[in-house]
Amino acid sequence: AFLLPREQLHGTCSWDKESMRTVFLASALLSVTLANAALTGRPLIPLRGGAAEIGLPPAHVLERGGYTPVVKQTRDLEDALLLVKSTFEASLKKEANLQRVSAPMFVDKRSGFNDNLNGIERPASFSPRDFDKLTLEVPFSLAKWKRWALHYYEMPDWQGLVTDFRGLRCDDDVDFTHSLYVDQFDWEKRIPADARTVETLQDTVKSIYKAIYETEQAVSKQFSYQAILPKEIHFASTDEMWESHPDASPKERENFLCEKYGAVFLMGIGGNKPDGRIRHDGRAPDYDDWITPRPDGGTGLNGDILVWHPVLKQSFELSSMGIRVNPEVLDKQLELCNAMDRKEQIWHKMLMDGTIPQSIGGGIGQSRLCQFMLRCVHIGEVQYGWYHPEAVKTCKEKGIKLLGLGTRADVAVPGL
Repeated sequence: AFLLPREQLHGTCSWDKESMRTVFLASALLSVTLANAALTGRPLIPLRGGAAEIGLPPAHVLERGGYTPVVKQTRDLEDALLLVKSTFEASLKKEANLQRVSAPMFVDKRSGFNDNLNGIERPASFSPRDFDKLTLEVPFSLAKWKRWALHYYEMPDWQGLVTDFRGLRCDDDVDFTHSLYVDQFDWEKRIPADARTVETLQDTVKSIYKAIYETEQAVSKQFSYQAILPKEIHFASTDEMWESHPDASPKERENFLCEKYGAVFLMGIGGNKPDGRIRHDGRAPDYDDWITPRPDGGTGLNGDILVWHPVLKQSFELSSMGIRVNPEVLDKQLELCNAMDRKEQIWHKMLMDGTIPQSIGGGIGQSRLCQFMLRCVHIGEVQYGWYHPEAVKTCKEKGIKLLGLGTRADVAVPGL
């Protein structure tokens, strides 16, 4: 209502399409906010000064003596970040048979190449000088672009690509594990049409996890701390966790699994359960396959790689991945999400006509990976970002050094 002229609110002028669109998007954003609050347990309205509400790490970390950084000097930290990223990328390329390629910083809005996430988030966008009718968007991820890139680079079956992706998510949560800035090892591998199976998914997960395991071995040796990851990753499904812990939240179910097994691939994320509730978490309809039945009785050929963070003492997501939609699955998932209009976009037409190949892919958060490997309690320790000013102040007081923040160079934000 705050976005509309007063006359329209009181019914004294007609409603145009743009106003109707504004109301629709505002309603959709409110729906996602309500759903997020229900899933995460976060309050709808952040309360000034509360630790969780301003995005601070758990209370035990903020207690005196609750946290000691693995890397104490800022310049040494930069070397440590490079070690984590270079070690992991080299292992990932070897284990998953991937080739490093360049990645775009922006895409044409009309192309449909941007990841739509939940469909209502605002992309960072701009128009080039002298082309004011053209809108370029900073991608949320390269989920769609990578599949086109497999075609562009003429990748054969069972070979893929990986990029050093940098993006912005203006509407994302901002807390100790989330940032407006996104950096990922975005990867995609071409597979034959008959390889869209649970076996392909699990074999690929094992190759990705091996790279994670080998990276922790190298980093823990360098910085003299105890490696905790098990050599093998455990596979579970949202369906079985729903049955065994019906009253728990998705985050609580993840905590149960990760504390027990150390590293878990949780299968079957996205879409709604029969009672209408979101199945663990949301997924866009046009990249992961979340409707195909599995032999175990569940649905979905996708999932998340989760580990147990020993300092935060909670589950910690490192990667989201899955077998991608084929034309039949795309059509069904678009229909389920009332998004059939997307079929008119360039990317969707290329998928439907078979130009874009079948694939499996995902993203491994670079900052998330560094946060885990270096046992950091706030993502701002390993990347430059923006966080709630009160959270920045508290982190400084507790000895948690956020890159570039909590110093005299910071600019105070009026009203906060």
